[in-house]
Amino acid sequence: MSIIPIFIPHAGCPHQCVFCNQKTISGQKSAAVVEAKAQIERWLQWIKPGRANEAAFYGGSFTGLDMALQRQLLAFTDELFDNGVIGSVRLSTRPDYIDAERLQLLKEHHVELVELGVQSLDDAVLQRAERGHSAEAVYAAHKLLRDFGFKTGIQLMVGMPGQSFASVQDTAQRVAQMQPDIARIYPLLVIKDTPLAVSYAKGEFEPLSLEEAVTQSAYVYKALRSAGINVIRIGLQPDEELCVEGNIVAGPFHPAMGELVKSRVLREHFTPILQQLVAGGAEGVIFHCPRQMESKLRGLKNCNMQYWQGLFPNLKITIMPSSGEGINLCKMGSSCGL
Repeated sequence: MSIIPIFIPHAGCPHQCVFCNQKTISGQKSAAVVEAKAQIERWLQWIKPGRANEAAFYGGSFTGLDMALQRQLLAFTDELFDNGVIGSVRLSTRPDYIDAERLQLLKEHHVELVELGVQSLDDAVLQRAERGHSAEAVYAAHKLLRDFGFKTGIQLMVGMPGQSFASVQDTAQRVAQMQPDIARIYPLLVIKDTPLAVSYAKGEFEPLSLEEAVTQSAYVYKALRSAGINVIRIGLQPDEELCVEGNIVAGPFHPAMGELVKSRVLREHFTPILQQLVAGGAEGVIFHCPRQMESKLRGLKNCNMQYWQGLFPNLKITIMPSSGEGINLCKMGSSCGL
């Protein structure tokens, strides 16, 4: 499966959220039809046609665009569909720009998945971020999307102004109950030329540390995965434009944020099991781990192994490759039963 990304930075969005500078995040400067066509033609050089492929409109609030412009953009993806290059379209938008007329248009143009920029379900946090909508708008939009038969995605943030960890946890649990098909988790960054950058310069806002961002994102990831929701992205894509010196003013940016979070989830899962084994007299343990998961188990620069050795200095920890799909942990010299 391949994705043809079409960026429409800030297009269709009636608000300037305090954290948002989509022109920097996407690397595109225009939502013009000619620009979208150029992006598609560029990607067609590399993509093998097939119904498993998908065109994706990113960056702006697609359904906030003028209906005529929506039709022009969707005409490009219609052509890709008719030529067998793609099998579906996805897009992202705001919860308060969802209604029956807009959704009917999308149904007519092979759109199958709609992602909602939610960020938080805490009304106080949404207000501080100047989102311009309430949590109730999210619930209503998600229900209408389901009624029309769309797959749904939810985009969430951690580290927003006024957002406590308890607020993050509550939002994660509420989203888990909503049961979207996919989700993305973004630790908030301070991007240049945003209202938040001004607040940061004045000392009025302090972003999360990397440690805090990993901890909070790991909670959200676990809550959503436990509810059967596919988390397809953690952290902003470290693309060429975003990583230009000076674009990120402050905040917990890491090019491998997803790996950090998934490693933290494994640490939090296995630590109490290790405690149980040590309390039972274990002097050594063995992780039976598929090779493709070993780097996550060890953590970046072996941070998980170092953490466990700090907690259990007399415990010998061995990692052995396995052919299974999951990781098993057992006391050295015994069969794995945990």
